[in-house]
Amino acid sequence: SSIWPQYVKDRIQSTYMYFAGSIGMTALSAAAVSRSPALMNLMTKGSWLAIGATFAAMIGAGMLVRTISYEDNPVAKHAAWMMHSGVMGAVVAPLAFLGGPLLIRAAWYTAGIVGGLSTVAMCAPSEKFLNMGGPLGIGLGFVIASSIGSMFLPPTSAFGAGLYSVAVYGGLVLFGMFLLYDTQLVVKRAETLPLYGVTKYDPINACLGIYTDTLNIFIRVATMLAGGGGGRK
Repeated sequence: SSIWPQYVKDRIQSTYMYFAGSIGMTALSAAAVSRSPALMNLMTKGSWLAIGATFAAMIGAGMLVRTISYEDNPVAKHAAWMMHSGVMGAVVAPLAFLGGPLLIRAAWYTAGIVGGLSTVAMCAPSEKFLNMGGPLGIGLGFVIASSIGSMFLPPTSAFGAGLYSVAVYGGLVLFGMFLLYDTQLVVKRAETLPLYGVTKYDPINACLGIYTDTLNIFIRVATMLAGGGGGRK
């Protein structure tokens, strides 16, 4: 980083500022939703309709953020970014059932994990982790399928316990690897996109990967601290 041009440093700094902003707005949104019985009832339903609507909202908000130009339409871009963070806050709001002290511990542990892995990715040889995209994509499919399956199968059954372990413990490892990948992707884009090129650097789009990884790590750390009891939903 000592030999980076100033514009590369500025790009990475702005990316992590938006990342911090995303985390803050997600926390505020989660706190607001947790105080609304109607919204909490909606977010804790295990029906296919509720799960489908949740996935559609997350994917739709993420796609909307990515498709709006940061340079040409900054107001709409920031509005979509805030909406996306709010939707993700609603998704993690049910974790409030675990209690404030446990969530604070989970937040500190997550900060340690994310800080450590980000440092490893920043200091690792260039593109060392960028070749993991294919295997990570396959792993993500397994974790998503396991997460959905564990919502409907009791963890007391052998198959349900296996799915639950893959979703929580396997997911923690997977998103830790994703964080290494996405951090190096941020650095590579900041370094390689020309300052006056046709394609402009977008710090909001750049931060979405590490933001999603961090959120998934936090969810799994909180679930593990809860012993798997109150954290299934």
